[in-house]
This record gives sequence, structure tokens and C-alpha cells, in this order.
Amino acid sequence: MKFRPLHDRVLLRRIEQAEKTAGGIIIPDTAKEKPIEGEVVAVGTGLRDDKGNVVPLDVKAGDRVLFSKWSGTEVTIDGKEYMVMKESDIVGIVQAA
Repeated sequence: MKFRPLHDRVLLRRIEQAEKTAGGIIIPDTAKEKPIEGEVVAVGTGLRDDKGNVVPLDVKAGDRVLFSKWSGTEVTIDGKEYMVMKESDIVGIVQAA
């Protein structure tokens, strides 16, 4: 199945965090929080402004992003878990140092 987000929506895959802390303590599954970092899989065409022009999104497929903890809608496509959210729910793009 193919999925293409509409307008200013973004499809992303959560990136799981490490199971150990920096001190070597293993975190059990029941104590883990949902990750707030993800990889953009697909983006919509953009939002229309007041004049009807399409304003493209700042994120693109392949970007690593941070998003708000309770944002988006969880969906399952071909047995894989994804999130669909508006671009405004994305806090920023993570870049390698």
C-alpha cells in the first residue's frame, strides 16, 4: 500500500531510544516513554496561503525530527507503525554535529 500525506501533513517513523542509560542501567519496556524523535518518510505538498499559492514544507523525506510528545495520529501501514502529524507539531530537525 502507498500513502501520501495531504497538504501540511507528514508521515514519520518513530526512532526507538537506547535501552541503556549512559551509566549502563538497562531500562525495562514498562518504564520507557514513547520516543519523540522520528524519521520523515513522506510529506504533503504544502499549505495554501491567503492568495492560493502553495507554501512548501520545511521538512523532507529522510530528515530526523523531534516532535511534541502527544502530537500526531498513530497508523499501521503494511504491518509497520507510523505517525501522521501536521508540520507545525514538529519542533525541529536534528542534524549531525
